[in-house]
Amino acid sequence: MYTIMNNCVSTKDWIITILLLALPIVGFIMLLVWAFGGTKDCRSSFAKAVLIWYLVGIVLAVIGSILFSAVFASLFSLAG
Repeated sequence: MYTIMNNCVSTKDWIITILLLALPIVGFIMLLVWAFGGTKDCRSSFAKAVLIWYLVGIVLAVIGSILFSAVFASLFSLAG
């Protein structure tokens, strides 16, 4: 199940990776490039995991927004 990757990323490359991810639009584009660029290294797995967490966050934000707006709408319908 667990495989050892020979193409591990160096510490310097991780510093550059984190720096690039801190940039709003560039970071997201780089995540897509690293995740689906065809390379099999540690950065590719990391990018796929971060994109999955982004998707989970978006789904939770949408659910929270729907619930909040439903509660807010019901409060206004009770007041009026």
